[in-house]
Amino acid sequence: MIRVVGTGTGTSLPDDVADGAGLVVGARRHLQAVRLPEAAERIVLGPLAPALDAIEEYVAKDRQVVVLASGDPGFFGIVRALAERFGTERLEVRAGVSSVATAFARAGLPWDDAVVVSAHGRELRTAVNVCRARPKVAVLTGPGSGPAELGAALRDADRVLVVASSLGDPARERVERVTPAGAAARDWGAAVSVVLCLDERRTLGAVRTVAGPAGGPAGWALDEGEFTHRDSMITKFEVRALALARLGPRLGDLVWDVGAGSGSVAVECARLGAAVVAVEKAADGVERIRANAAAHGVDVRVVHGQAPGALTGLDAPDAVFVGGGGRELPALVAQCARRARRTVVVALAALDRVPGVREALTGAGFTCDGVLLQSSRLAPLPGEVSRLAAANPVFLLWGVRPPACTEGVPQ
Repeated sequence: MIRVVGTGTGTSLPDDVADGAGLVVGARRHLQAVRLPEAAERIVLGPLAPALDAIEEYVAKDRQVVVLASGDPGFFGIVRALAERFGTERLEVRAGVSSVATAFARAGLPWDDAVVVSAHGRELRTAVNVCRARPKVAVLTGPGSGPAELGAALRDADRVLVVASSLGDPARERVERVTPAGAAARDWGAAVSVVLCLDERRTLGAVRTVAGPAGGPAGWALDEGEFTHRDSMITKFEVRALALARLGPRLGDLVWDVGAGSGSVAVECARLGAAVVAVEKAADGVERIRANAAAHGVDVRVVHGQAPGALTGLDAPDAVFVGGGGRELPALVAQCARRARRTVVVALAALDRVPGVREALTGAGFTCDGVLLQSSRLAPLPGEVSRLAAANPVFLLWGVRPPACTEGVPQ
């Protein structure tokens, strides 16, 4: 049997927690905090593989193993690795209070509607994109992915960071509210447990039935009437539906909407969970995008400027949507393709631009495909009958980066 004991935050372990164990595994501070049997072997937890191998030897001999872990070991903790290696039937888990639960308690906030993302030993970009997309996020930190790095990446976001350090230690615990810029300017050391990233306008939210992030929208490819737009200058819902299918926006992704116009694609990507940057050269277009994002309750970062120059300095996207046309379109698509990690989708009306866009995508190492969309909508006629009203045809091209061809792609 393997007994896994979470130390929790603000609680002490019973002295007899390791009684009868032939092997005790844990961080040095955990091993020092309990009474260990004199005959027990002790392993200070570092690389996981050697510890798992040692545990396997004791399990094979039917000897008791005790694993001491921080917080709740079943929450981004060692229980997963142990269960995969030895099976759940061999585990006896005693959960402590997680650092996330404690941090929200210290902040006086409910957290059934929070998104929790780990940046410990993982790319920070996913945590950053989730923080941009959701109003209440807990980030589990790690070396190189702490509050300073998170704050630097979120300088332009309307967020407050709650930095929780040494949770559960009466002498050293600190919980501080700072701006992203304030977090970026400090050296936080290694004691940070978790960072809460909050949009304070929406930290309470509505009463929930299902815990976790808000569910996806009931529908997408919304009618054009759901957006403020100018002179029907908006990506039609038939085109938007296929564009969204090819973009595949999801929580943790970053999507660019270049030449965003009304921002309909940007808003729909944000509704599906992605962090979104909309780039628009017209000042009135910028205001429309902001109004449409507010109307649909999503965050869209709007960059006022003309691509490709306006793309400089933006974080590398997972997916890009390019709308509009012009002689510069192939060059713009090529630049977007060089930065995109997964896919680029281009909507255009002019047949003459199709070869150049295809060449731009394939030249960047993407596999390219496309379709000409021609749709006719039902329109009423006198006498309670209908006709078909044809919409202007639109070419939709998309390029997908092969999974093996990621060398040199910005992270």
